[in-house]
Parts: sequence; structure tokens; C-alpha cells
Amino acid sequence: MKKYLLLCLVALMPLTLLAKRQPKPQEVDSLGRKIKTGWNFGILPSVAYDADYGFQGGVLSNIYYYGDGSQYPEYIHSLYIEAAYTTKHHGIFRFNYDSKYLIPGYRLTLDATYLPDAMCDFYGFNGFQSKYNYNWHNWSKKASDPQYVVDHPEYTEYRTRVFYKYKRDLIRVAGDIEGTIYKDLKWNAGLGVLGYLIDDCDIKMLNGKNEYDPAKQNWEQKALRPDEELLYDKYKTWGLIGNEEKKGGWHPYLRGGITFDTRDKRQGPNRGIYTDLFFTYSAAFNAAYGQQAAAGYNHLQLNFTFRHYVPCFKDKNGIDRITFAYRLGIQNLIAGRSPFYMNNYMNTLFIQRVYYEGLGGGNSVRGMMANRILANGFAFANIEFRFRIVNFDIGRQHFFVGLNPFFDLGIITQPYNLDDLVQLHTNGTYTTLQESVAASGENYSDYFTTDPKDVYRPHMTAGIGLKIGMNENFVLSADWGMPIDRQDNQKLANFYVKMGFLF
Repeated sequence: MKKYLLLCLVALMPLTLLAKRQPKPQEVDSLGRKIKTGWNFGILPSVAYDADYGFQGGVLSNIYYYGDGSQYPEYIHSLYIEAAYTTKHHGIFRFNYDSKYLIPGYRLTLDATYLPDAMCDFYGFNGFQSKYNYNWHNWSKKASDPQYVVDHPEYTEYRTRVFYKYKRDLIRVAGDIEGTIYKDLKWNAGLGVLGYLIDDCDIKMLNGKNEYDPAKQNWEQKALRPDEELLYDKYKTWGLIGNEEKKGGWHPYLRGGITFDTRDKRQGPNRGIYTDLFFTYSAAFNAAYGQQAAAGYNHLQLNFTFRHYVPCFKDKNGIDRITFAYRLGIQNLIAGRSPFYMNNYMNTLFIQRVYYEGLGGGNSVRGMMANRILANGFAFANIEFRFRIVNFDIGRQHFFVGLNPFFDLGIITQPYNLDDLVQLHTNGTYTTLQESVAASGENYSDYFTTDPKDVYRPHMTAGIGLKIGMNENFVLSADWGMPIDRQDNQKLANFYVKMGFLF
């Protein structure tokens, strides 16, 4: 615990250069702290950890312009640049701009992101309907000890560390704008493109200098077996994933909706409501890697989100010490067909974070494996208490430390009809998924449950978060999340170190 706190404090000591004039002593906010003015440059190592992506190393810069400080802690311009890579072969290359003042009277957000991922998580369709077998991808050095394997025969079930993975590169370019209808009621519009480049995992690259030895058992060596069929390969064989979507595609989209926002501030609000309702139309003008046109995947989605921040306790200085915060949301397909790889992307009116993966993982249901829920439609809830423990200054920078116990939930609202997918993608060769699985020589019950109620069974997690913030806008977050059901994660808990509040 101490080493993580030390890492957090070191990471939050930026190289700060203040341009324009400095605030005078009498220029303070409602909490008695000096108001920030002019430019504030922060250059930081991009050091983070995500249980699904591994340790992250790189560099980032968040540049704020506060002008004369009259709107502090609100900024006039925000520029965010990041380049990083993780130990699980996931890259982040991102530029983001946000301002309410570049176009007077309108909020503008621009984002350009490239996210190469050599091992993207894939646990099958319909949540609990797809069984998860931890032993199939859990390798340990202890497996090289024959006696250990005798005492722990589950290691002989091991197949490959990437059994629940596939290769996916995501390119995202987006522009969103917001205008005022009346006071806190806003209209929103946006356009962009999502490019998915999908393939099987590059086993040779992942093995590196390690070579697979056919003379040994799988569980005796860390090297990946080149001819091992992954779950993603099996889904293609069974007809659950069609030829026109198996390599990805390019999807330009248009988005429009309304928002109602009474929050006292955007980052870590203490009171107010934020709710949005919007539609996203995504086209498919061509598929990746020269595949046939994916016009059959034009589709329309509906999103609704409700966030509420309730102040519970103020100290004698008027500082909010406890806030109850919750977020409810739903994303449903209302027309057309959506390719499987787009159904774990959570649509948003404004791109403020790197990841919008769902459901599962540090950006949606904390403690659950990333992308555990994959279906046409889903709903989710995040509930937490935010305790502001201490405020302090280092130099001219204002810091705070907080704790956030939380409870997260995800549920499927629109499941896949697996038999219909098989009939569609095999041209009627098989009428049921069980027939297709049996024809491949596999046991259906190893991969799927037979109880239809499992599809709608809620996925739940609980945990606690640590927040260290600077100048109210820059927040380092560390969350520990634990699954309620071991089918969502065999590990006791997942740990995430990220930027900002989840919502």
C-alpha cells in the first residue's frame, strides 16, 4: 500500500510552468485557495496499471489555460497528449482537446486516438451464457514441477495464455459539439469514424525468444503453441462470427441528442445531475484487410445515462467531505445489425477518456474481466460514496486525497440469438449452435450453459478507490474491484490505476 501511495505522490509532481500573471493573495476561490490563472503545463510519466492491460509506461501532458481565473476551477482550454505502451502489448497514442470558449457559446471536443492491442479480451457472447474456464489460460512456473502438477491436476487443462484473446487495433477520430437550448438543457451533435483492424493473435511476436517445444506438454512451458485454436477461432468455425466481420471494418458515424447538466463542476462534482439521451447511426462503407463491403452492419443505437451527485456532509469550512454518486445507463440496438467488435464499445457524447470498453473492466464494471459482457444491448449501474479525506498544498498546487467505496452492476438487455447467428453465417448448414459445436468435435457444455435465465443474470462487483487530485481537474485514481461471481473473474480482485473519476 505504501509503495502505491508513494508512486501516486511522485506522479503528481509535474514540471509546472505558469505563464501570464500570478494570482494575488486576495484572489481565492470559495474554499479559500488561490485561483489558478494563465497557462498550467503538466508533463508527467504515463505510469499506470490495469489488471486487464498490465503495467503502463510512457509520457503524457495535460495543458490547461485558465485565463484571468474568473471561471476557476473551470478551464478555458484543455489539451491532452499521451503516448504509452503496456506489458500486455496494448498501446495508447492520443490527442484530445476540450473547450467551451473556442467557439463562443459552444463546447467543442476533438479526439484522435490509436489503440493497438495484441491481446484483446474475448470471452464469448451473452455474458454468463458463455462459460469461462480459468484453467484454460492460467499458466504458472510451478507447472514445470511434476509433483506440483500431480497435486494440482487442473494445470493439465491448460491450453494457452491467449485462449480468450484476439488481435484488435482501434483507430478513433471524433469531433463533438454542444450548444444551449435553455439554461442547463443542451443539444449535442457529433461525427467521427471508428476503424477496427482484427486478426488472430500474433503468436510468434508474443513468444519472442521463447519457442514452443512439441516434445513437452502445454502446461510445462510458457511459450504459446502456434496451432492452438483460440475461442475467437472457434466462434468463426461455429458460425457465431461471420466472414464479413471477422477482420473488422471502418465505421463512420453521426450522433445527436440532448443533455441536462446541473453539476457544480465537471471533474469530481459534489452536487447536481447530469443526464443524456442520444442516438448514434453507424455506417459500414468497407471492411478491413480488403474484405467484402460490410453494408449489412449499418445500425442505429440508443443511449441513455443518468448521473446524480448528492452532497451528504460539509465540514465547518464549507468543504464537501462526503458525496453520494451514482450512474445508471443503457445502450440498445434499435435498428440494423451491429458487428460483434462494436458491441463492447460504450457510446458517449464527449470523448473524455482513453477507453470506452464495456461491459467489464476498469472503465465500466470494476473488478469484472474486460469485455465479459458482449451482446447487442446492455444496462449498467455504478454506485459509490466519495470521501474527501484531506486537502493540502505543495508549492502553488492544490491537492486532495479521497476514498471511494463502490458497487458496480451490469446486465444484458438484448442478447444474441446464437442459433440465428449460426444459421445466418453457415447458410443454413446447421440449424442450432449445438449441432455446429458437435460437428467441430467439441463438447457444447464446456462452452455454454443450457439455462436461458443465465443470459439475464446480473454481473456484480464491489470495491474501493483511492483518489489523489491536483487543482480539481487532474485526478489520479486507483481502484480495487472484486467480482461477486467467480465466472466474472477467478482472481480475488482486479486493480486499476487510471486518470480521473469513472463518472
